[in-house]
Amino acid sequence: MRVTFNANTVTKVSRWALLTAWLSVVCAVLAGQTVAATETAIFAGGCFWCMEKPFDELEGVISTTSGYAGGHVKNPTYKQVSSGRSGHTEVVQVVFDPDKISYAQLLEVFWRNIDPLDARGQFCDKGSQYRSAIFYLNEQQRLAAEASRDALAASARFTQPLVTEVSAAGEFYPAEDYHQNYYQRNPVRYKYYRYRCGRDQRLKELWGEESA
Repeated sequence: MRVTFNANTVTKVSRWALLTAWLSVVCAVLAGQTVAATETAIFAGGCFWCMEKPFDELEGVISTTSGYAGGHVKNPTYKQVSSGRSGHTEVVQVVFDPDKISYAQLLEVFWRNIDPLDARGQFCDKGSQYRSAIFYLNEQQRLAAEASRDALAASARFTQPLVTEVSAAGEFYPAEDYHQNYYQRNPVRYKYYRYRCGRDQRLKELWGEESA
């Protein structure tokens, strides 16, 4: 028996083949593969140059971005933030894989990289633009941040009260490009600044061997 195909038949067969192949791919994805989900955290610990590195070193952290949060001016510049008039503080935005590292673990790293007793700023940098803070993005983060802060306060590790702020994140604004990955792009200047600021010395006083 002879089978003949016209142009319309070929087009229909081709379309059906493509549709079948596409559905096979979709079914395979649904059956055995999932899209990797990420979460975001925002922390303020004084100079954002110094807050990228401890998070970048963690397995499960995908990226860190220096920026500004907690203020009232839209699209602030570094000059506006550093003046203290925009209401923002320097922060680091951390994108992470919750299957590899938890928000609670990020909080532990955060505490050990700040001075939670200093209400005037952090280390050599003073002013509200350098205040320490945890900016939560959802209710789960708020509860975790408050529980972490309360546990640290209850531990009686410090005789002074903790002054680190726990607030809703609001808008996050990335800092200018020259601030990003500063510790990698300008290692000598970074180390000099960090040393002169007394950051590591103070962290050692506060946290001992647990410090960054």
